[in-house]
Amino acid sequence: MQLSQILQPNAVKTIASCTSKKRLFHDIGEMADSCYGLKPSAVIEALNDRENLGPTGVGMGVALPHARLAGVDAVKGIFLRLEKPLNFDAIDRQPVDLVFALIAPESAGVDHLKALALVSRTFRNTSVCAKLRANSDPVTLFTILTALESSQAA
Repeated sequence: MQLSQILQPNAVKTIASCTSKKRLFHDIGEMADSCYGLKPSAVIEALNDRENLGPTGVGMGVALPHARLAGVDAVKGIFLRLEKPLNFDAIDRQPVDLVFALIAPESAGVDHLKALALVSRTFRNTSVCAKLRANSDPVTLFTILTALESSQAA
């Protein structure tokens, strides 16, 4: 599995100001609608339900909110770069500025886990995170996120 299989170029965005996790999930829901045709309220509810089980802020300014949702045909990704870091109840108590949301089919056991592992590995790379933080153009951000694939394939 590669990021380009779960992330569309139009599912990458920089947000100038986001005041809360609730607002962030609304933004993700709206993007899931415009990029993948998913019902925003269902996405928001699923993300909130998962977040209530435990925060998905994994540390180092990164959050990986994720949920399973009926009617989704494959794992879908949304990447947001926040210009103003947001409190996300992360495990290291640091605010979050890089958010990669995953929406998976209800029955996507292994694929969901593979996608989470792939995204987690990508964001453990401090060089990738530094490049993402240094750029705000969505096309550039998408290129940074998917560039590792071509270098690994060579």
